[in-house]
Order: sequence, then C-alpha cells, then structure tokens
Amino acid sequence: MKILGIGNAIVDVICKVEDNFIDQNNLTKSTMKLFFDENEFKNLLTNLKIEKTVSGGSVANSIVGLSQLGNKVGFIGKVSDDEFGNNYEEGLKKENVEYFYSKKKEELPTGTCLILVTPDSERTMCTFLGTAGKINENDVSSEAIKKSEVIFLEGYLWDEGEPKKAFDKAINNANKVAMSLSDLFCVDRHKPHFLNLVKNKLDITFANEQEITSLIEAKNFDEVISFSKQLNKLVIVTRGEKGAVAINGDEVIECAVQKNLKIIDLTGAGDLFAAGFLHGYINKLSTKECLEKGTEMSSKVIQQIGARL
Repeated sequence: MKILGIGNAIVDVICKVEDNFIDQNNLTKSTMKLFFDENEFKNLLTNLKIEKTVSGGSVANSIVGLSQLGNKVGFIGKVSDDEFGNNYEEGLKKENVEYFYSKKKEELPTGTCLILVTPDSERTMCTFLGTAGKINENDVSSEAIKKSEVIFLEGYLWDEGEPKKAFDKAINNANKVAMSLSDLFCVDRHKPHFLNLVKNKLDITFANEQEITSLIEAKNFDEVISFSKQLNKLVIVTRGEKGAVAINGDEVIECAVQKNLKIIDLTGAGDLFAAGFLHGYINKLSTKECLEKGTEMSSKVIQQIGARL
C-alpha cells in the first residue's frame, strides 16, 4: 500500500450561516472548536438547515483525494456501529479506500463535525469527537502500518492518554511518517509535543503559515524558513494567497496560487493540498511538481461545497 492514513473518523455536516450566527454562539471564525457535551452540540444543530453530510475527517479527506488520483490507500479511524458509523464506512468503500477498522457498538456515537460556511466562504468548525477521540493502540494495526510506504497522521488525533499511545505505535512501526499540524488551536494546545514530533519523529510536516509560526514562535516568515532548513526534513507550508513553500534542507521551492478561482467553500483546501503533494511524493515527482499538484487539488475543492472532489 502506498499511504495509510490514521485520523479522526468524523462525519461532516455542512450548513450555510450568516456571520451573526458565529458571533451569537461565541465561535471564532475560521477555527475549530471542540465540544465535549453532546447535548450542547445537538442544540447548535437544531435550528440549522443541513446542506450536505459526508464522511470526513482531515486525513480521511486527504486519503480519498489520493485514491481518486489512482493510488492504493487505506485508512484507520474509530467509529461506532450506528447510522453515522455505517455511512462513514460505506463512504470510504465507495472511494476505493481500504478501511482497517472493525466497528462495534461504542459508548459514544460516531464523531460529527458541524461545518458552518459564512458568506465569505470561510468555514468555522464545531466538532464533537464522539468515539473517534477514543482511538487506542489496539485500534491501530501494526501490520497495515508496516506494509505502507508512508503513514499520514493529523494533529487533531493527538491527545493525552489513549490517542497518544495509538499515535506512538503508528510512528514506531512506520517506514515514513507524514503529519499535518491541523489547526492553530491544536498547535497551541500541544506545542511542546508537536515541536518534538516535527524535530525528531516526522519525515514530512504539513502546516499553514499561522500554525508553524505559532509552533516555533517565529516573528516572521524568514524565521520559519531558517528553522525548517535546519531540520533537514521536508516541511511544506501553505500561505493562502501567497501560495505554498516546500523546504528540504537548503532547498526552498515556491509555488503560486491559481488565479481567478470562483471560491465557494474553503473546507478541505489543506486536506486536498496534502493529497496532491503526497501523490507527487510517492510517485517520485519533483518537489516543484508535488507543490503544483497540491495547488491544483486545493484549487478544485474550494470551488465547490465540501471537502471531497
């Protein structure tokens, strides 16, 4: 298998809202808020019109993108044996993704992410992790990991306790490890741990400019470049309108964004960028071509609703 993704198995529920909905519910636009109370999460959903539901989760979106590009891929993520869990599994099978997880009835339901899309196309996410956040080392198949050229992890998955053990087991059995830092709040919550991963455990790191700037407490982007050069590993940073940069030792390669796009929804832009880049990487394309493929994939997904092409 080319790439095995390990991440939160989350069903995305996409709704369009006005800006005042974000303010009224004390949310911060363009970030992800974790909900720990199922009832509070359900209350948020009560007055909303659902546009679309789809099997999601950051790494799962990337893995589906890789499958659509013709790569042999798999995914591990924890769901419960409930309606959303069944939908989730079916969604992956339809996309030719091998699902290395046997679901059973869990105490908590399958994870859900409410994606609120405002008129400016920004998306604000409210996530109830449910059973996805209870992933443990027994849920992670060492055999599947060892048979994969690369494993791809998400920062969202990293949490103290059982998920950390699952994370460590995956890294310790992997041939190569790629990871996305996922989200600014995620980075700020786990800064020392993430910094250790980036410096010592990961072969490939994906981050946006905000995330990596916060991680290393950089004053400007030059500091990000210097830090990345010293690592002697592959670091890929997306910079919104400024395009994307890949740093590998002394090599710094840039790629501009595609122009004149009709942007509808930014959900999944980073996930599909990672899919395009990793597709190039495992198929031995040059770093520049990997960046271009990532940019092409993210450009496609932001011109539609949802994080799947």
